[in-house]
Amino acid sequence: MPGLDYFSNNNTAAAAPASVETPETRDGVYYNARLDPKNYLEGPLSSNPATRLRQMLARPGIVVAPGICDGISARCALEAGFDCLYQSGAATTASRLGQPDLAIATMNDFVGAAQMVCSINPSVPVIADADTGFGGPINVARTVTQYAKAGVAGLHIEDQVQTKRCGHLMGKQVVSREEFITRIRAAVLARDAIPGGSDFVIIGRTDSAQVLGMEEAITRLKLAADAGADVCFIEGVKTEELLKSTVAALAPKPVLVNVISGGLTPSFTYQDAERMGAKIIIFSLVSCVAMVHAVRAAMHSLKKTGTDFSSAKGMDPKSFFEVMGLNEVIELDSKAGGSAFQVV
Repeated sequence: MPGLDYFSNNNTAAAAPASVETPETRDGVYYNARLDPKNYLEGPLSSNPATRLRQMLARPGIVVAPGICDGISARCALEAGFDCLYQSGAATTASRLGQPDLAIATMNDFVGAAQMVCSINPSVPVIADADTGFGGPINVARTVTQYAKAGVAGLHIEDQVQTKRCGHLMGKQVVSREEFITRIRAAVLARDAIPGGSDFVIIGRTDSAQVLGMEEAITRLKLAADAGADVCFIEGVKTEELLKSTVAALAPKPVLVNVISGGLTPSFTYQDAERMGAKIIIFSLVSCVAMVHAVRAAMHSLKKTGTDFSSAKGMDPKSFFEVMGLNEVIELDSKAGGSAFQVV
């Protein structure tokens, strides 16, 4: 199948205008006329995932992105009807490496996972965790270009130190405002340097609320927005009132909220988050935590009973492969003139 061109906006369904304007700075605030949200309000949803994400951000309704950790969880999320996915750093580290979210995974680990996830349905936007950008400004820039090439629609860069940890663990440390904004600026410069004009979405994330307080967190996100971040992500917001005040303080910039059961943020529903004014809600660990429970139960059952009959719940191999796209693959083979899978 032909691959999508992620590095240009020549898709006829794209809502962005054909002319590309050079980014500028107005009173110290980044502005790119081509990426103005008003350019994405009308027209059909693009098959380019980054453009589609911008359209979703510009139009009514909250963007709900369940956290996925591998191909199986991505397939299940798409089967359930979700139109945006979130590649969680914690979930990816656990799935690919069997390790906790303590800055153990590398950029290559995340990019490899993203290439696979984005290939399943290339038009569905994937928002991906990019931790701290994996180094200084040049590393951040390389991260953006590698994520964009993988088909990711947008990423978030945070202000933790390089030896970071999950945002819902204690003991976090953050870098200075200046270093954080340097990361955001590097990400924006890298996006704007992609040939053809990229719609790739840059999300600025701060973990400073638990370290330096909410006032500092809001200040950092305002600075990130001024530097060109398209979306603001406040990690670990602890109450409805704090989320509402964050949204109000950052308006009209879209705000992302991360909900993890048992984490620092209450278990808001996506309806709750939309009512509070959030534009994106991610459920980072929804798939991998469910997977731990399900696989644990299956393994204990196998150990106890000597069979996997009960844990299979009637799903035979063909049924499993159908969830993984078996019928689509067979259809493609048949259309191409193949006959290897007439009987499966």
